[in-house]
Amino acid sequence: MNELNEKISAGIATYQKESEAFAQGNKAAGARARKATLELEKLFKEYRKVSIEEAKK
Repeated sequence: MNELNEKISAGIATYQKESEAFAQGNKAAGARARKATLELEKLFKEYRKVSIEEAKK
């Protein structure tokens, strides 16, 4: 669970960095920010699955 939380935190940091660069006019950063959101979506789904299993214990 801790490893998953670290991956989510890293993904959020990447998204924030790239979205800020996109806001400053870097178009390529927009694509990287969108990619980060797709990766975060997968991690959030995994978190939901793991947390439900943990709650059942």
